[in-house]
Amino acid sequence: MTKALLIIDVQNAILSGKGTPERQPHIDAALDETVARLRTLQARARVVRIPVVLVQHDGANEHRLAVGTEGWAIRDEIAPAENDVVVHKKSSDSFFETDLAARLDQLSVTHLVIGGCMSQFCVDTTVRRAVSLGYDVTLVADGHTTADSGSLLFPEIVAHHNETLDGFDAGRAKVNVRTAAEVAF
Repeated sequence: MTKALLIIDVQNAILSGKGTPERQPHIDAALDETVARLRTLQARARVVRIPVVLVQHDGANEHRLAVGTEGWAIRDEIAPAENDVVVHKKSSDSFFETDLAARLDQLSVTHLVIGGCMSQFCVDTTVRRAVSLGYDVTLVADGHTTADSGSLLFPEIVAHHNETLDGFDAGRAKVNVRTAAEVAF
């Protein structure tokens, strides 16, 4: 089994302006903590030569992640290294109309360790699609985050997705949810 670390949409403006003035500082702090854990995982993966794949959302001109803007850039803390793979997408599904599956096949990847943003959109969709395509997945429980949504606060959304996705399967492929500290490469 060959693993890869897949980090989704950890871009400068991913959660910018998504919260109320009172909640935005909490959302930003949680994002910073999540990025720090992903950076540690990224460093651990690189040490043992596990492929690191960064997915970058390409937003339209008026979008907060508009291509070429500062908001679109991958955060400096987890910037791609020379051997990392960067995949560009335009939808919540990191596999949809991208070369992600082909790149993973080239690397003989069968197991994805996934973290990033936003839990209920791109992370959830990509985890489910990966399993449906036959990849085993480890979702990093404290390695994905989002903003508040309606009556739900972001910690509730993250917890919901951790509970819902743990054990999700399709055929022989399955999702296991583990904290960053529990992830083994």
